[in-house]
Amino acid sequence: MVCVVGPDPTASPDTVTRSVVAPLASAANVTLVLPDDTMSPGARAAAAWRECRGVATPYVVHDADPLAEVAAAWTARYDEAGAVGDLEVAVAAAADRFRRGEVDMPDSLVLLDPDGWPPTRRHWYLGVLAAAAPARVVPVRSDSRELRRALRALPAGRWWPDPPERLLDGIDRVVPDRVGLPTRG
Repeated sequence: MVCVVGPDPTASPDTVTRSVVAPLASAANVTLVLPDDTMSPGARAAAAWRECRGVATPYVVHDADPLAEVAAAWTARYDEAGAVGDLEVAVAAAADRFRRGEVDMPDSLVLLDPDGWPPTRRHWYLGVLAAAAPARVVPVRSDSRELRRALRALPAGRWWPDPPERLLDGIDRVVPDRVGLPTRG
């Protein structure tokens, strides 16, 4: 299962992401799962996970990041744009979805054009998440051909923390620009 994350976190779903993944529908070995875009990010992730579990093609591609709400709240917190408590609420909701088995982390997170993303959002995906499972976070250009190439060459590597909600432990103390650096003890 591959989750494609696009450049615009405010669009639901991101129209750039949809335009890049839509051409994959013609591939015999790819199943696209694009949940209803009127649902909340958490509900979209749960719907995508339910549908993905029943698919037998080698590649299942969706655009419903199970940590989208946490990513948005973490980014807003460190950009000083979020309300007090938003991150804690998003973390609790995501952890509950993982515990109930409503969502799981994808095999890979493919990031479309992360160089053009705001710095704090880039730190979430290429810092926080890549530190947890480096081979599972794959940046590519926003191009259908590049995405096809990336799917054919997805690397294997360390899996996400188990259980997945462990990834969120202490996330409120993980600071951009310090992700992955040793801490003094």
